[in-house]
Amino acid sequence: MKQFLVTPAAGKRLIAWGMLEHPSIRRVLEGGTLVIIAGTTNGYIAEEILGQLGEDGFDRRGFHRGIIRPPYFRADGTGHEFPGDVVIRRGRWDRGFTIFDVADELGRGDLILKGANALEYSSGRAAVYIGHPMGGTVFPALQAAAGRKTELIVPVGLEKMIPGDPYSTALRMNSAGTEGPGMLPVPGEVFTEVDALRLLAGVDAEPVAAGGVHGAEGAVHLLVDGSEGSLKHAEDILKRAGMERPYADF
Repeated sequence: MKQFLVTPAAGKRLIAWGMLEHPSIRRVLEGGTLVIIAGTTNGYIAEEILGQLGEDGFDRRGFHRGIIRPPYFRADGTGHEFPGDVVIRRGRWDRGFTIFDVADELGRGDLILKGANALEYSSGRAAVYIGHPMGGTVFPALQAAAGRKTELIVPVGLEKMIPGDPYSTALRMNSAGTEGPGMLPVPGEVFTEVDALRLLAGVDAEPVAAGGVHGAEGAVHLLVDGSEGSLKHAEDILKRAGMERPYADF
């Protein structure tokens, strides 16, 4: 077994590489509709998928509706325009659409990727912040998933781990006496760095510690197990991912 440090940015890139190998992604690109709902992690995924398809012009900077920054951050007014969600039909990028435009068309054989803000790792449960009074992008995604059997995958980094059950947390956050965003648990397939390493290198991994400084804030430490060859492959992948610079949308 070996231990590796995975920063938040490295984790986003690793998840994106792993999603390229996900059987559902491969299937939907052949003949269905894939909707990648805007978000920071999903921006890395869209970048990798569109690059593989030979589609030019995507910029993950600005590929989000809401974003969490530190209190000291001051925008300089040069932010990037929101490009819409990424909608890929039968392997071709159909530009200029959002989940709200296409949700009613989605059904069996289609796929939605929606990021999350909270992850209870042991149970594989994820939840999203709700900042819009109409519920935001997760609601059309859930209508398609629960109502018409559209597959829903939730790519989320281990940096989002929380200690408690997101369902009970959501009950408190959504109460009338609580200020700030609401929360909604999302019943989709959670996909983390651990899942990415399993697909990419055939190894098992588990988070064993967290944190660091000088850019490693929010990082997770993974204990990785596998054959000698698979561990070497995982190490090579993680070294490449580890060179990913911290996320920036400016």
